[in-house]
Amino acid sequence: MSALRYEQDTIEMRARYCDALVEAARENPRVVAMDVDTSASMGTAPFYAAYPERAINCGIMEANAVGVAAGLSSVGYVPFLHAFGAFASRRAYDQAFLSCAYQNLNVKIIGMDAGVTATVNGGTHMPLEDMGVMRCIPGMTVVEPADGAMLPYLVRHMAQTYGCFYLRFGRKKLMRVYGDGEDFTLGRAIKLRDGRDAAIVACGILVHESLVAAELLRQEGIEVAVLDMHTVKPVDADAIEAAARLCGAIVTAENHNVIGGLGSAVAEVLGERRPVPLERVGVKESFGEIGTQDYLMKKFGLTAGDIAQAVKRAVRRRN
Repeated sequence: MSALRYEQDTIEMRARYCDALVEAARENPRVVAMDVDTSASMGTAPFYAAYPERAINCGIMEANAVGVAAGLSSVGYVPFLHAFGAFASRRAYDQAFLSCAYQNLNVKIIGMDAGVTATVNGGTHMPLEDMGVMRCIPGMTVVEPADGAMLPYLVRHMAQTYGCFYLRFGRKKLMRVYGDGEDFTLGRAIKLRDGRDAAIVACGILVHESLVAAELLRQEGIEVAVLDMHTVKPVDADAIEAAARLCGAIVTAENHNVIGGLGSAVAEVLGERRPVPLERVGVKESFGEIGTQDYLMKKFGLTAGDIAQAVKRAVRRRN
């Protein structure tokens, strides 16, 4: 994989997402877009223009919308339901659990404004626990792309793969990690950087931050591996075990609560397979709040500098 570090994308994530969804609908006449009065904010309006007969606005009723998606799936459609991540997970959890996963249906739930990317929408709209919530649902696949180049692959894979998925990402422009047209494998981590002193396992916007942290550490003589764990469930346990065996110290980095998300998933693997020192970078015992993304990342300890400090702690514990 070629890493395009430190370069901001010129296209918003929601635009890349909608383009990919329109393409999926072109290939499969059963793909349906669903919103909860969010087609403007989520960027799905072009889908409504392209396929008005396959676009449904359920109004601001997320739980009901998930139930409608389940009904559509039960008669053969492939619904993609869009909502802010806080409401796509917490508010509609019972419907996702019972109406979708328990019935073994084919529903794709898209939670936008992941973590601190909710910015000025504030704490009520800031999903810091959505991955943990959705990870608990049997059979639910949970994914988070590092950038806009990975996003179309995930949308295409979801459209072609039967089952329940939860996809989270921020709506706006992200820093680039991959080149357009690269291929990925769901459930398999991507090693973006080699290193033997420690390994950083990251997802979403903290993949780029982890690459920056690795460069900061290199300048101090500390060589760390960086893994993009875009699939949080099912997590790539083999890659985690291999990194623990090689490096002897692991740091996780996620735009999410350290409880229930990537940090917990990695801790579970290490506890069962290869216990090594683990430091978790993420939000700790806090609700979200209003602020710019830079402010929130500093407040919650999600920056490259925070990741670098966590690596140093893990290396000291290893030694």
